[in-house]
Amino acid sequence: MLSHNDLKKGVLFIYNRQPYEVMEYSLSFKGRGHSVVQTKIKNLITGSVTSQNFKPSETFEEAELTRVNLAFVYSNRDKYVFENPDNKSQRIELTSEQVGGGANFLKQSQEVEGLKFNNKIINISLPIKVTLKVTQSPPAVKGDRAESGYKQITLETGAIVNAPLFVKEGDAIEINTETMEYVRRV
Repeated sequence: MLSHNDLKKGVLFIYNRQPYEVMEYSLSFKGRGHSVVQTKIKNLITGSVTSQNFKPSETFEEAELTRVNLAFVYSNRDKYVFENPDNKSQRIELTSEQVGGGANFLKQSQEVEGLKFNNKIINISLPIKVTLKVTQSPPAVKGDRAESGYKQITLETGAIVNAPLFVKEGDAIEINTETMEYVRRV
């Protein structure tokens, strides 16, 4: 059992009979020694993120999730299809809410981890860093500025991110999927 103090960032727990992940955690003290944990939690089945406060009297069950390897096949409208790399006939369909913002960085046959809860795959987790090719990059315009500049570029998956001015079309760059930001040129 987990207490309210155990709900740190990244902890998986059961709340209202559904698995949640703690995205943000803050401990605040109220008058006379009473503490409250303010969290931002993500429902791993629906993908919705909510703010929730927990009191010291509350306890939670730890979520029993298993991880399986999956490969991205294709997306159509709001559906994302993944397959088991060992058995290509086993396909799993997830909604865009379940996949989340990482859907912008999925390319065909990319390997991801699937989260299994009660023998059903409910969500995926992308690698923290992915390498993608730049398909569109406006020319760099030098101007009089005190700091280095950024421009918006388009990646092979269709995602648009900010990158330094020196990034050109055809370059391979590394993207952090958690922050959705440029990391480096590969």
